Amino acid sequence: MNKDQVKGAIKEVAGKVQEKAGKVIGSPEQQVKGIAKQIEGKTQKAVGDVEELVKDVVKEIAPK
Repeated sequence: MNKDQVKGAIKEVAGKVQEKAGKVIGSPEQQVKGIAKQIEGKTQKAVGDVEELVKDVVKEIAPK
């Protein structure tokens, strides 16, 4: 796991909490911010996934 995968997962969870809190307190603004944070986290995690994939492919094709 790399830093983007970890940070992305944390942002995604924080976004879910923020969205739920917005629902509880009746704040559509907080709900939207939470959803946006979830999307940002998923995107960052996906970037980390691609980085890991590239690293694995490079290891595979590198001369031994």
